Amino acid sequence: MKTPRDNRIQLLLHSLGLSCLGGAIFLQILVFTDIFQNGYFMAVENNPAILTFEIVLTAFALIYFVYIYQRFIRSIK
Repeated sequence: MKTPRDNRIQLLLHSLGLSCLGGAIFLQILVFTDIFQNGYFMAVENNPAILTFEIVLTAFALIYFVYIYQRFIRSIK
């Protein structure tokens, strides 16, 4: 049986994961809009702390996406 603490941790991880995926979709819309308008997209991040944080969030979003995808596929079988 799950404890309330386990439920809170699960809720936190799902909230963070869905937020990362939603942010990725929003960013892709902005990038494609810029490409459509200008023909190219250029972004440069000079702050190493922000760049590292973005890479960590991207890795987390990828892991979360694979987890949700596998969970969905297993629920179909």
